[in-house]
Amino acid sequence: MGIEEDIQQRKDFRSEFHKASVNIIYSANWILEKVKEFVSHEDITPQQYNILRILRGSQVPISTLQIRERMLDKMSDTSRLVERLVKKELAIKKISTTDKRLVDVSISEKGLALLERLDQKNHEIDSITDTLTLAEALIMNELLDKMRGSN
Repeated sequence: MGIEEDIQQRKDFRSEFHKASVNIIYSANWILEKVKEFVSHEDITPQQYNILRILRGSQVPISTLQIRERMLDKMSDTSRLVERLVKKELAIKKISTTDKRLVDVSISEKGLALLERLDQKNHEIDSITDTLTLAEALIMNELLDKMRGSN
């Protein structure tokens, strides 16, 4: 099924470039729904999952500003998301030792355990794109990077 059928588009797109943009937006939202399903069993959102992975990857406490810079969803309210993770005891907040105006955030043992459980099921996330061959995935990555000017 093509994008026209998926969005029930009767009229032609203005151009193949317009069609590509719509297809990317639709596909990104489709993937996000799959990720929501994946993390919902742990009672977290995709944005919270992203923050936990950032915290684990940083290996040292980082500020909410640094978290925001690394997030996939730049529109997220990072402070609010971090607060929810702290309430769930998945993250730890402390006043920065270098700048008392900032808060350093790190992942807790409980947060690490949650990520470990999800890591055991990474094949579910990977299966989102398993209709592609390795060569097709490489091409898609190159094209998406090129579109964003990341080459």
